[in-house]
Amino acid sequence: MLTPRPYQTDLITKCRNSLRSGFRKTLAVLPTGGGKTICFTWISNQAVNNGARVLILVHRDSLFKQTSKTLSDFGVRHGLIGSGYAPNYAHDCQVAKIGTYVNRMNLFEPDLIIVDESHHATAGQYRKIIDRFPNAFVLGFTATPIRTDGTGLNAVFENMVIGPSIQELIDLGYLVEPTIYAPRTVTEINVKRSGGDYNRKQLSEFMDKPTITGDAVAHYSKMCSGVPAVAFCVSIQHAENVAADFRAAGYNAASVHGKMKQTEIDSILSGLGDGSIQVVTSCDLISEGTDIPAIECAILLRPTMSTALYLQQIGRALRLSDGKDSAIVLDHVGNVSKHGHPCAEREWTLEGTKKKRKSSESESVASVRICEECFRAFAPAPTCPECGWIVPKRVRVVKEIDGELVKIEKQKIAKKKRMEVGRARTLPELKKIASERGYSVGWAYKIFNSRKK
Repeated sequence: MLTPRPYQTDLITKCRNSLRSGFRKTLAVLPTGGGKTICFTWISNQAVNNGARVLILVHRDSLFKQTSKTLSDFGVRHGLIGSGYAPNYAHDCQVAKIGTYVNRMNLFEPDLIIVDESHHATAGQYRKIIDRFPNAFVLGFTATPIRTDGTGLNAVFENMVIGPSIQELIDLGYLVEPTIYAPRTVTEINVKRSGGDYNRKQLSEFMDKPTITGDAVAHYSKMCSGVPAVAFCVSIQHAENVAADFRAAGYNAASVHGKMKQTEIDSILSGLGDGSIQVVTSCDLISEGTDIPAIECAILLRPTMSTALYLQQIGRALRLSDGKDSAIVLDHVGNVSKHGHPCAEREWTLEGTKKKRKSSESESVASVRICEECFRAFAPAPTCPECGWIVPKRVRVVKEIDGELVKIEKQKIAKKKRMEVGRARTLPELKKIASERGYSVGWAYKIFNSRKK
């Protein structure tokens, strides 16, 4: 029987306390690789033992199988509600694919609804299920409580509880440290936007070029040749073309996408795990719910306006595995410049984000800065941590040279400071920290109000 890690136990306790304190719909946040499935499986087991009926909603086949396996590992008897599976509604715990269960809601009425990857919970089918059972408790789990369309998750959830950050899990030894290489300057993406992100068809045409693909193969060969890698692409054709170029360079490479049979997808992903395949190119299939700890390299070939997608993709390479002590991210599209270093502290909120007016890339999230002397990239700071270069007030533009990727370094935030903020429970305590650190008083109000909500 599996046993939750200490931080998982802490998050489980936070979930229980939130539901008991009157928040019937609670969202739990834990980074990719932190073990969300372990947490809600433990909660499901406890709920069933206390006489409750539990429904676990997932939206991908990989999540469906992964959840069922973890429940079995915990000894939780459960039924499966999905196309091609024989249902058994006698069990008090059911794992359901969202598209199947929405048409069978009258066959199993839950007391507790658990929503995996719950940043999708504002979508129509999820809302239809949640609204159908107003007396049921709802517990959501996600690594990224944010949506590209700006919709606030407070449309579904009343309270949010937060587990450790990516950096804290690295410090605790539960994730590996990423080393990120990105362009010195970000090429402007001249593509229309739709649904909060780049137009998929136009973006595929923009990215699917021999120069870009060849550059990806060359950097992989130079920096981490042969290690298990996933390349995140824009479209099926883009993914297939990238895989073909890796094969032409002598690597065992394959592409996975939604039009393939699940058995074929499973076979390819197993090959990535056992080393028979070195590079897998993907169109949308490996950004959520794919658990392949052997992945050591994430190759970003899809520009995105979605912070959630960006973090989900990089998270695929951060899981622990035997003999693996770090991960490499080859960001060919400058996503790190838009969304910041993946290990940066983030203040999550249930509120939505206002749509920003169109701006130049230079006005995007300034989470990293590249030294003009030694070309090391680092979190915003007065001087370069490598060579001591003083950052001017007006940042000069560095010309891109041959598309070379340079290493991104982050400025680690002292764990003591994070813990100090975590221990501050009242507004005056937060104001005191703001004053001592030179922050504006608005920072204290932002943290305090976010916790209240």
